[in-house]
Amino acid sequence: MAPSTNAVPQERDDAAPFGRMLTAMVTPMTADGAVDYDGAARLAAYLVDHQRNDGLVVSGTTGESPTTTDAEDERLLRTVIDAVGDRAHVVAGVGTNNTVHTLKLARQAEAAGADGLLVVTPYYNKPPQEGLARHFTTVADATELPVMLYDIPGRTGTPIAPETLLRLAEHPRIIAVKEAKGDMFAASRVMAETDLVFYSGDDALNLPWLSLGAAGFVSVVGHVVGADLHEMIDAYLGGDVDRARRIHRRLIPVTTAIMTRTQGVIAVKAALSLVGQPGGAVRPPLVDATPEFTAALREDLIAGGVKVLEGP
Repeated sequence: MAPSTNAVPQERDDAAPFGRMLTAMVTPMTADGAVDYDGAARLAAYLVDHQRNDGLVVSGTTGESPTTTDAEDERLLRTVIDAVGDRAHVVAGVGTNNTVHTLKLARQAEAAGADGLLVVTPYYNKPPQEGLARHFTTVADATELPVMLYDIPGRTGTPIAPETLLRLAEHPRIIAVKEAKGDMFAASRVMAETDLVFYSGDDALNLPWLSLGAAGFVSVVGHVVGADLHEMIDAYLGGDVDRARRIHRRLIPVTTAIMTRTQGVIAVKAALSLVGQPGGAVRPPLVDATPEFTAALREDLIAGGVKVLEGP
């Protein structure tokens, strides 16, 4: 499918308030580990104008937010907003395991012009559900921006219980969930009983989530197959489930390679290098992809229909 270059200004849609096809954007780095802001601007424009993203998440886990400073996060967010203008929703990742720090990042993101906040479950310290409820509502109270909760217990150690989501749905600014725990039945209950909008946060389950009523995806593989994923969404919502299924199956090699064979940031930065887009190095404790991994990744991308640069 040819990439689209006719992006249109984004308006808030209650059914998909942050857009439908979002990529959790990497933070491009130079060889010495500094943030490559020019590269970030180029990558953001590429994702919107060529990979059909109508939303971007900046400074999420895929953006290596555990290793970036608050000042870097602010400059990066402003850089991306300047690069894409009103052609995409720009959501700032502000979640930490320190409520006070998260409040600071949320207010910083609002001042920088973000369209929304992605707030991950506090990690490592494993708060009880009451602690989660207070954390999320305190952050939502701190700005006028809409909030997407990020439920990923495989990284944080703590799931957001359905009962907690039902409670949080009463907050006027908590409007969406990036779901990456794979509990589809529990999510179905929450969707049936609230107005919370769900986004798939697991690329392997993108198509099944659409069948349950998810608005779209917050993707990692969208860096290189965002246009295909957008086509999948369009096909499914247009009633052509067979076409959506064919796209899903064609992308299996890409999803497998990026999401399961090494850490996701390492893999997707290697993938970006193979398609000629900015990604660069990763920061410790991550390590750059090996030549062997990159060679295998090249074959997986080609198998999934991705056009890669010529090479060995």
